[in-house]
Amino acid sequence: MTKPKKNILLITFTLIILSGGCRDIAVPKPKGYFRIDLPDHSYTGISDSITKSHNLPLSFEYPSYGKLSFEQDNYSEPGWFNISFPPYKAKIYLTYLNINNDLEQLMEQTYKLNVKNHIIKADAIDEQVINDPQKNMYGILYDLKGNTATAVQFFVTDSLKHYLRGSLYFASEPNSDSLAPVIGFFREDIVHLIETLRWNDK
Repeated sequence: MTKPKKNILLITFTLIILSGGCRDIAVPKPKGYFRIDLPDHSYTGISDSITKSHNLPLSFEYPSYGKLSFEQDNYSEPGWFNISFPPYKAKIYLTYLNINNDLEQLMEQTYKLNVKNHIIKADAIDEQVINDPQKNMYGILYDLKGNTATAVQFFVTDSLKHYLRGSLYFASEPNSDSLAPVIGFFREDIVHLIETLRWNDK
């Protein structure tokens, strides 16, 4: 080895020793998200006075930390109502419809509005069939995976008179990773709403 090369190695070795030896190589940390504090699940029943005043022949329990709203605007139609959660920029949109020999059309409309429009962005769509003959409750719960505008959709019907559809939306840019805990939380609330839903035919 030539003398200049020996000197370079000696200088390099000396600098390493003086600098405290080998240092850890900086590795980028994985992207993190803010912790979201969620309340304990608790529910309240929709009152008879509300269902009567809005011609809703049904009853159910909804989250007590949600705001049930029947606010109308130029785009609203009869049977539209919401459960909003302002601290989380989340809202469950609900629509009740009477069946008039058009169940197949209503189901197709729900699929087009709430599922088909999101297929392009969805990584996958899981379907859970709802089948409860004792309550005359039939339908499908959709879980849309990926960065879609809506993550949970559903419809339920007695197949003769009543039809209810719903969808969970967030007023923020879709990010399935950061929203995953909140989506799971409100999905439980939607499942509870469906499980406590009753048709009022009187």
